[in-house]
Amino acid sequence: MTKKLEKVLDELHTELAETLLQKVRSGEAKASDLNVARQFLKDNGIEGLPADNTPLKELVDELPFEEAQGLS
Repeated sequence: MTKKLEKVLDELHTELAETLLQKVRSGEAKASDLNVARQFLKDNGIEGLPADNTPLKELVDELPFEEAQGLS
């Protein structure tokens, strides 16, 4: 891969991340946008664990699953 192509792909990656973040922060993200963001994070090895006092933990606590399933 040429340096020029690497630079273009790096810029595209950055722009996609920034655009997704803006949509999520604005509250205007649709389900499809959130799915793209989820897949983008997964593809880049970003994972989140529901630690105490975090939005992810609050979301897990609100999901309608039983504790026996290991989500609470």
